[in-house]
Amino acid sequence: MSSGQDERKERLAQALRDNLRRRKAQARADAAESKPADAGRDGDAQRRD
Repeated sequence: MSSGQDERKERLAQALRDNLRRRKAQARADAAESKPADAGRDGDAQRRD
């Protein structure tokens, strides 16, 4: 491969890593935001013993 193609591949790989890192951080933030409201609840489910 030429030097230009290698550089492009490296930039794309870094961009993918950055995107994944950002999406994981967003998912963690969303989970932390919604967790306290739902903690200890079963929702609308009712037990029928």
